[in-house]
Amino acid sequence: MHVKKGDKVMVISGKDKGKTGVILAAFPKKDRVLVEGVNIVKKHSKPNQLNPQGGIISHEAPIHVSNVMPIDPKSGEPTRVGYKVVDGNKVRVAKKSGEVLDK
Repeated sequence: MHVKKGDKVMVISGKDKGKTGVILAAFPKKDRVLVEGVNIVKKHSKPNQLNPQGGIISHEAPIHVSNVMPIDPKSGEPTRVGYKVVDGNKVRVAKKSGEVLDK
């Protein structure tokens, strides 16, 4: 996958197009990511031990990884990802600026 947990990304298609957020979780086997503040869905829950009131809860749902692009650390725009070997380690590189995306 071209993104991982903790990356700042922009949604490039779908109902939340243009929104940005941080990846909270990645699901590589399903090709999906959970982005903070994106794809909010409402879930009806019955009263239980954790939530004695019950009711309608809003939370993020996963979106397909092809609908997000990492944000370039230099320019703040969405960019594609390339790979380079630096000091024997493979790192992700922003195509727009050449900046390393991995810490």
